[in-house]
Amino acid sequence: MSMTRIALDAMGGDNAPGEIVKGAVEAAVGLPDVKILLVGQLAPIQAVLDGLSRELRADAQRAIEGGMLEIVHAPDVAEMDESPVEAVRKKKDCSINVSMRLVKEGRADAFLSAGNSGAVATSAIFNLGRIPGVARPAIAMTLPTREPGRPLLLLDAGANMDCHPDWLVQFAIMGNAYSHAVLKRETPAVGLISIGTEDCKGNEMTKETFPLLKQVKTINFIGNIEGHDFFNGGVDVAVCDGFVGNVVLKTTESIAKAISFWLKRELMANIVRKICALTLKPAFKSLKRQMDPDIYGGAPLLGVPGAVIITHGNSSHKTIYYAIKAAVSAAKADISGTIARAIAEHTEELKQK
Repeated sequence: MSMTRIALDAMGGDNAPGEIVKGAVEAAVGLPDVKILLVGQLAPIQAVLDGLSRELRADAQRAIEGGMLEIVHAPDVAEMDESPVEAVRKKKDCSINVSMRLVKEGRADAFLSAGNSGAVATSAIFNLGRIPGVARPAIAMTLPTREPGRPLLLLDAGANMDCHPDWLVQFAIMGNAYSHAVLKRETPAVGLISIGTEDCKGNEMTKETFPLLKQVKTINFIGNIEGHDFFNGGVDVAVCDGFVGNVVLKTTESIAKAISFWLKRELMANIVRKICALTLKPAFKSLKRQMDPDIYGGAPLLGVPGAVIITHGNSSHKTIYYAIKAAVSAAKADISGTIARAIAEHTEELKQK
């Protein structure tokens, strides 16, 4: 089996470089046939490695000696609050740009960052370009559903605030390709987020998008979907503009945390409930694993050549580990090649009409 090389932005995120480096070490020793290229400022990265626990420090040393972990120096950092365009243009050797160039030059198979998501998207377009025919790349986010093994792919989750109907059609095609190739859905069910299932419901954009999606022969478009359809396991790909998608994503994360807080508060209210809670502890642990946002933290940027994964700014080492797994899956599935073929097929279909 060939080695999958992941360019990891060590300086991106609220917890960088500490949690990023720790997650990289865990992935380098825990995932087979994966090499991590830690891209960032050499001194801070080395300081984190030196400060790891004895066991993890030994793992890091073995990974470096075995060629599974390598530090690639990048002198600059794109800060979280910087203008994405200015950061990418003025800081040509920031860790995001250097990582993207590794992908472009074929020295890495995928890129991952918990840093400035706008800068990641901008750098991807500047350095990698767009897949031919793609108008706008989109961020796709995987969410758990009631049906085990059938996650929901939501896109766009924040890259494009104002969209044209044609862009949403491309989001659907790209999401369908990712769901099939990476999430292993044989015939993904694709839905358009709206305020009603009827094709006359929604704003002007969704009403214009609906008939366009119905005409795409390469996807299984099931029509409009509403908020209560997200987690019932009947939808594989949910399509919307980035404004709606980001609100859905952040609201979902907030609700999950609120439910966990309410449940814990009620179970700890008195001694009887505490005793009952002990008997249900295995069930609660299983539920927590299913709802754990760290497991679903890797969001692919679809529409650019190569596998580009974005994860949230406060990522922990656990989030980074699972995001690296997502990057490996995307790279092995040749997701950009799969999307390129799907977009080309759709473009040809439009020409024949």
